[in-house]
Amino acid sequence: MLRAVIFDFDGVITDSEVLHLRAFNQVLGDFGIEIATKDYYKDYLGLTDFDCFEALINEGRLRIKAEEIKNLVEHKNQIFEKLAKSEGRIIEGVRDFLQMLKQNDIPMAICSGALLVEIELILEEAQLRSFFDVIVSAECVEKGKPEPEGFLLALQKMNEKKQGSILADQCIVIEDSHWGLEAANAAGMHTIAITNSYDAEQLAMAEKIITRLSELNIRDLQLLCA
Repeated sequence: MLRAVIFDFDGVITDSEVLHLRAFNQVLGDFGIEIATKDYYKDYLGLTDFDCFEALINEGRLRIKAEEIKNLVEHKNQIFEKLAKSEGRIIEGVRDFLQMLKQNDIPMAICSGALLVEIELILEEAQLRSFFDVIVSAECVEKGKPEPEGFLLALQKMNEKKQGSILADQCIVIEDSHWGLEAANAAGMHTIAITNSYDAEQLAMAEKIITRLSELNIRDLQLLCA
């Protein structure tokens, strides 16, 4: 039985991955570093901002102390906010899909490795904030994707708000990366992958793969949880 849908944010709701990469590279430029686009999508896209900078330190590319990461994250966030206000956009078909779920009384949540301020900014600009009962952002968890902590926390918070007992296998997660799909599978939730960031072969672990949300109707979602 379908009881809830949980969305990743970047690459599913908004087409902002390229803005994140530009923001990272503006910060990293001060250190003479640049992340190539192919490397970002291959190695870093599913990470939180903190984890991305930490990975670069561990790889020996970014020569700073770990305690300095917080300042870089704040700087990157400031740059991203400016880019999002001028260039951020909602992916085609998202608004109609959210409206369909709302009309069928399906609770919706976001579970993302992005910061809450980034998510709220784009949702408010697009007038989509009211669709989501719960937002779990990078600050909410100790371990990001592919760990299941974020999805389990989103489920917990939805149950607290609805005073109900939604089970993990009554939830569908919509993701655009293998990190997110691994996390959703580990949480015991159903999975749909959308090929906005990776091709279908790289998302093969999903139960269903789509190229756009308009391909789905409420019956498709119900059958996945049947």
